[in-house]
Amino acid sequence: MKLNDLQDVFLNELKDIYNAETQLTKALPKMAKAAASEELRTAFEEHLAETQGQIERLEKIFEELEASPKGKKCKAMVGLVEEGKEIIDEDGEDPVKDAALIAAAQKVEHYEIATYGTLRTWAEILGMTEAARLLQETLDEEAGADDKLTELAKSINFEAESPA
Repeated sequence: MKLNDLQDVFLNELKDIYNAETQLTKALPKMAKAAASEELRTAFEEHLAETQGQIERLEKIFEELEASPKGKKCKAMVGLVEEGKEIIDEDGEDPVKDAALIAAAQKVEHYEIATYGTLRTWAEILGMTEAARLLQETLDEEAGADDKLTELAKSINFEAESPA
């Protein structure tokens, strides 16, 4: 894809995050299954439902742009998902693995927050009011997921410090 202007960059990054979100719909159930903490499992399951809604919002933006969401692989998310898979495959004490799962999930959230914040700003500059609104809605959800993980980490990290 040739990047001639901000709209080209916007579309390119939109495809990238669309692919990232679709990768997450496959990774989150595995992370939920691996979580020992019921609260952490629930947080992953709830975020899966949010992620599916985020994909629908992105599809609305692609419809508005009359563009396909396909054609880009998010290499950053490939790496982040692989890090999560490595944690799942490790042996270890439950609270320690849960602490590591939270860290992996927060890396994903921070990547998404950075991406959605940038996309929202570009949509505003490009005069795409509805796209900017939809992207802000997703940005708010991602920040909320990160806050929830931070809250869970407070107790889980303490348990991981000296597991049974």
